[in-house]
Amino acid sequence: MPSFLEAPVAGAYHVLTALVSSLQPLTGAYAAVIAIVVCTVVVRLCLVPLSVRAQRGMKARAALMPQLKQLTERHRDNPERLQREVAKLQSESGTSLFAGFLPMFAQLPFFWLMYTLFSHPTVAGEANRLISGSLLGAPLGVHWPVFSGTPAFLVLAVLLTVVAFFSARLQLRQLDETATPMSRRIARLLPFGTLLSAAFLPLAAGLYLLTTTAWTVAERTVLLR
Repeated sequence: MPSFLEAPVAGAYHVLTALVSSLQPLTGAYAAVIAIVVCTVVVRLCLVPLSVRAQRGMKARAALMPQLKQLTERHRDNPERLQREVAKLQSESGTSLFAGFLPMFAQLPFFWLMYTLFSHPTVAGEANRLISGSLLGAPLGVHWPVFSGTPAFLVLAVLLTVVAFFSARLQLRQLDETATPMSRRIARLLPFGTLLSAAFLPLAAGLYLLTTTAWTVAERTVLLR
């Protein structure tokens, strides 16, 4: 690990282990699991302003779609002119085509920290106490659920599937009438990518994915109303 990354990893490790220690009298062996969920919820709460901005950006983008379609048809043979016109339209409307991705990009550092903390036997110069936690008999640092021999990954997979189903429905609702069949197919299948990710990540990172995707579904449902 590069030296400039050691400080944030060590800081996150000490915060998480302190939280685990405080939760242990109440939650026992599941203290690390609860700590992951709590930390994820705290991060998502901090990102609520970005989520609100992203939702507004997506609504503004949907309103711009007819004009974007006209510009594309008008300047399809002049990509440079099309790029300038699209940029001008975004500037005048005060929105961005990438506004909807803000919460996802903002979560990447936290996801990287979670993966790092549960993928190394030593952190901050000491034995990693976090990977001693478990869920339904599976250590939180375990990869490859096929060989785990516990129901933890099956439960996680079922819950991720349920969340992905509702996430896909929400994404399809947000597509406008100009969306292509390919776009609709991608929107329908993309949320289920969390299942594939969970198969190659530590169980702790899978818990993070479950918590954050469930939060996203609930948050979008509220914002859409």
